[in-house]
Amino acid sequence: MKQELNGKKYGAISFLPLLIFLALYIGSGLAFTAMGYENAFKQFPRHVALLIGLAVALVMNRGMKLDKKIDVFATNAGNSGVMLIGLIYLLAGGFQGAAKAMGGVDSVVNLGLRFIPASLLIPGVFLISCFISTAIGTSMGTIAAMAPIAIGVASKGNLNMAIACSAVIGGAYFGDNLSIISDTTISATQGVGCEMRDKFKMNFLIALPAALVALVLYGIAGGTGVIEGELEYHIIRIIPYFVVLITALLGFNVAGVLFIGILMCGVIGIATGAVSFFGYIQSIGGGMEDMMSITIVAILISGLIGLIKEYGGVEWLINKITSNIKNRKGAEYGISLLAGLLSIALVNNTIAIIISAPIAKEIGATYHIAPKRLASLLDIFACTFLALCPHDGGMLIVTGLSGVSPIEVLKYSFYIFALIIATVITIQFGLLRTPEEKEYMKESKKISS
Repeated sequence: MKQELNGKKYGAISFLPLLIFLALYIGSGLAFTAMGYENAFKQFPRHVALLIGLAVALVMNRGMKLDKKIDVFATNAGNSGVMLIGLIYLLAGGFQGAAKAMGGVDSVVNLGLRFIPASLLIPGVFLISCFISTAIGTSMGTIAAMAPIAIGVASKGNLNMAIACSAVIGGAYFGDNLSIISDTTISATQGVGCEMRDKFKMNFLIALPAALVALVLYGIAGGTGVIEGELEYHIIRIIPYFVVLITALLGFNVAGVLFIGILMCGVIGIATGAVSFFGYIQSIGGGMEDMMSITIVAILISGLIGLIKEYGGVEWLINKITSNIKNRKGAEYGISLLAGLLSIALVNNTIAIIISAPIAKEIGATYHIAPKRLASLLDIFACTFLALCPHDGGMLIVTGLSGVSPIEVLKYSFYIFALIIATVITIQFGLLRTPEEKEYMKESKKISS
């Protein structure tokens, strides 16, 4: 933890700016909640808390010139991945605004409420999110498509908004972790050298029980909706949603899919007289404005993480975890913790896996852990730990659209918690080991005895 002579490495202290941000944002939110304030988590805006954390990061490391620090921040804040996320945020907001203006949101919500039993609305949201995310392989795309629908269903059905948001996030990460076209799956399998189908089978045996448990819990805690009034809907106004979902399932770029959805909302809305041209344009702008705050947050967090990495925080975290591994069980826990903590630190599960995979491969070779097991552990914990972050992109979308606090959503993260518990059980009791691994364990016991 000591600073090196060149003033560039701080070890654990590198995470101080991130911890300050989380303490200010989450701590003040909890405090204002306890005091009974409405919109407790908006009393101390997250982007202001981030600016304070950034100020601390810029003051740190006096051995580096301020110009260099700002350059590191700007380079990481403006990388292509962050800009793509920002674009998706803005397009998702624009699509939501346009769809609402032309009556699409009301129609799709009323259609769902008419055909889904009132007692199964939340489980239904979870299942649909699972299906979409598995098909398109992205949690962000799933959340962008499903969040407006789920929030509308919860509002119309007088259901708990936080649990509806949680069902979307849980289902989105089900597919992000499991899908063979997910970037996390590709990174994990390529990083440790295993076949995608083998990793899918390993993950499925863990994810399916967790999903079934979550489905039951969502059914119990979700409650029964109280649906009032006429459930009027127009199929033509639902077409943009179908187009967005189908094109996403076919593998189209998420940004392109949302752009198509925005255009279709305009064509249908203007043609049916539901909205005027300038009303349509203003609705897009209003929706984008609603997402501007979380776009800024994503940019600031990425830049802050770049400084933390530059100061040696990520390197320290890797060394700290790997130095405490003593046996196979410890190796599996270490690999899982490494991927999960890096995912939180970097706010990006794919990058966390890319960094962790070579280390996991070396550890796996030492303790004879099958590549498919390594890939499964990396993907599961990189996804689950990130899903529990209040500043994760998916969480920012649902809380931004719904107005509920991240803490409320996390309370109902049944699938995420179930997946972590199921995976820990397999580690603790040595489950799902391959025949080769079992044979090696037998031989090791014979030699040691």
